[in-house]
Amino acid sequence: MGHTDQITVGDAGLPIPDHVTRIDIALMKGLPSFLDTVKLLNHEMVIEKIILADEIKTQNPQIHKVLLEYFNGIPVEYASHELFKDLTHASKAVIRTGECTPYANIILQSGVDFTGDAHE
Repeated sequence: MGHTDQITVGDAGLPIPDHVTRIDIALMKGLPSFLDTVKLLNHEMVIEKIILADEIKTQNPQIHKVLLEYFNGIPVEYASHELFKDLTHASKAVIRTGECTPYANIILQSGVDFTGDAHE
């Protein structure tokens, strides 16, 4: 993932645009979970911004709360669910999880880590 590239992690029902790479890791209802998948990606990439659907605030407040705590300090943008689905068209890929709770979807925007010395 290059700087500002985006990847979407979605629940089992999120529509995936035909032209976007689909990474379907859903094994069965609930597995793997949305949160486990997001946490794993956070360990593998630098995230500079997240995008959530507005509806997560009222329709899935438990996951919303966990995301805000987990990504504390990272900017959060909200969009209507319809706009969120439109935004997935620009993602490098959409990862479909086994999550079956409403609005458990996130777009992760890649940052860059220049803290290391490239000449070592």
